[in-house]
Amino acid sequence: MFEREDCAWCQAWHREIGPGYGKSAEGELAPLRRVDLDRPWPTDLPKLGIRFTPTFVLMLCGRESGRLIGYPGADFFYPKVESLLTGSQEKGKTPGNCG
Repeated sequence: MFEREDCAWCQAWHREIGPGYGKSAEGELAPLRRVDLDRPWPTDLPKLGIRFTPTFVLMLCGRESGRLIGYPGADFFYPKVESLLTGSQEKGKTPGNCG
């Protein structure tokens, strides 16, 4: 999750989804890593051209596998993340399989 401290949509995500995300099926498959865009870019991540917050990037095997820009609200977030995960699995990529 790429975010900024003053991002109202990021704050909404943390209120509405954040508390349960890690315990969800999606959270188990795609653990959340938070990256503040107002801090130096992490050296272990490739440059991803993130401009808007929040932006959720699915990373598999060190590469971007999917992206969700913005927070669509509690009713739509999980279906969109599930779609990203399903698309990655259809391509034969899973967190445990980088071949």
